[in-house]
Amino acid sequence: MIKYILKKNNVEGSHSFGKWYAFPVKESTVDIDKLAEHMAAHNTPYSAGAIKGIITDMVSCIKELLLEGRSVKLPDLAIFSIGIKNTRGGAVKEEEFTVAANIDGLKLRARATGSLQMKDLETSLRRATVVEAKKKQPVTSPKE
Repeated sequence: MIKYILKKNNVEGSHSFGKWYAFPVKESTVDIDKLAEHMAAHNTPYSAGAIKGIITDMVSCIKELLLEGRSVKLPDLAIFSIGIKNTRGGAVKEEEFTVAANIDGLKLRARATGSLQMKDLETSLRRATVVEAKKKQPVTSPKE
């Protein structure tokens, strides 16, 4: 079940100003240990420890390939690639461009592949009434 909250677009001048949109509620984050335990519980002959080792090696290899300038595609999930964080403003002339002055760092990009399909959206999505924010006041979605 995917929970969602509604948010109103308050960006003046936007073509969607004043309209309401659904956003998914992220319940929690699962780390490699929990992912391995979850996978091991799916009738596999591999232990959570073996699966964790494979996932850990996969992460390391994906990073290595990305830093070699390659993209990595995991079908029905995402294509991972490297992006560059440029500084604001950029160089006025090509000759003035330097890595130190014009690049802030790298970022990981993930472009979705495949699709998440549910047979019946009405029963697979549910509006959240209250969402607990970490170390903040509870966020409530507006009344319909």
